Amino acid sequence: MQVVLDYLKQNQSRFVAELCELLRFPSVSAQPQHKKDLLACAEWLVNHCRAIGLDAKICPTDGHPIVLAKTPRLAATKRSEGGKPHFMVYGHYDVQPPEPLDLWQTPPFEPRLAGRLLFARGSTDNKGQYFAHLKAVEAYLNTGTPLPCDLTFLIEGEEEVGSANLAKFLKMHRKELACDSVVVSDTGMPSPEHPALTYSLRGIIAFEITLHGPARDLHSGGFGGAVDNPAMALSQLLGKLRDKNGRIAIPGFYDDVKPLTAYERKQFARLPITDAKLQKLTGVKKLFGERGFTPTEQRTARPTFEINGITSGYQGAGTKTIVPAVASAKITCRLVPDQNPASIRKIVCDHLKKICPPSVRMEIQAGHGAEAYFVSPTSNEAQAALRALREAFGHEPVLQREGGSIPIVNDFKKVLGADTLLLGLGLPGDNAHSPNESFSLDSFENGQRMSALLWRELSKA
Repeated sequence: MQVVLDYLKQNQSRFVAELCELLRFPSVSAQPQHKKDLLACAEWLVNHCRAIGLDAKICPTDGHPIVLAKTPRLAATKRSEGGKPHFMVYGHYDVQPPEPLDLWQTPPFEPRLAGRLLFARGSTDNKGQYFAHLKAVEAYLNTGTPLPCDLTFLIEGEEEVGSANLAKFLKMHRKELACDSVVVSDTGMPSPEHPALTYSLRGIIAFEITLHGPARDLHSGGFGGAVDNPAMALSQLLGKLRDKNGRIAIPGFYDDVKPLTAYERKQFARLPITDAKLQKLTGVKKLFGERGFTPTEQRTARPTFEINGITSGYQGAGTKTIVPAVASAKITCRLVPDQNPASIRKIVCDHLKKICPPSVRMEIQAGHGAEAYFVSPTSNEAQAALRALREAFGHEPVLQREGGSIPIVNDFKKVLGADTLLLGLGLPGDNAHSPNESFSLDSFENGQRMSALLWRELSKA
């Protein structure tokens, strides 16, 4: 094992240079003009995987292609079938749009080093994180050190737009991808001194509410007061959905919420972010959340009803005196373990229709949805991951939930029967999805060490 770790240490400069090559691809899946860039990025990854000794190929989909790379392995594809254990590493080579461009200190696809930070779109979400795993495997292969397991890398190009084709791909290649566990580094850790295993993610439902009032915008002087204003009606309706204690005021919304255990709440208390730090990080005047829960619990382990945007009437300069014809709001609800997205969607929509005033007509357009994810933090695999984190980072790791959603992890469980270990390398200040996104080179290097140690620990679990 030491020869593997020495190889990683000796090649850091080259690894950073290679990562910069990968980051130069503007692989923005949400923007059609970058279709060729996504394909070029996938081809670069395939060539790179082949160069380090993996069997790699591009797998076409109805959208952007999937990169599949693996170590040559025996016919048996799972430990339970008599072969070596088989683990899969998931990542995505597509990135968020870089706009607004004027807020970037340097162009988003021209990587910039500043001390121990590497700035570029996609550096932490997600190219740098899975690239650390690729470098760990390279260290095994280039030093002739036998891997204690078989590995498959699945790197897709549509995560930032919903992974529409990945579930279908998993089903089509179920036998080839059968594995004991999946490893995903697409989350974060609280600080460099607090490496983390994320054992739960929130689920989500998305929808848009539209209230229709008059047949057209009306003169507010001629009709205001006699015709209900859809913008006012929408504001009043939305205002009824949260009480003064921060709870969602929708009957049945909390019925299936899995309660936090004393063990979990004790683990949360070990996390380093204080209320004061969170207030400073977010820039709010005062924190607000559901009474009876800490801010950490509120933002990672409790369900939410969030207004993501409201649109109505005139938005230009100056004043336009109208009663708008239409008002709309984009909504997402974050869900927690045991909440069913379809059931919650019905509960929410039924309640919205019930409280909608008769003076307007409501239309609800459904968006995407995904279940919450939960894996036992006391399982053998989770404990193996904690050992690898401890040795690689030199600090006692923490267990955490994250408030975001990675819908595909539920497909890994349903289609492949494999639990997912979420071992994120991102830090709170990395600006994922924002201008000036960055990735810590210390996280990159420690992530490589963690990955190299992980395969040994997981193979013993």
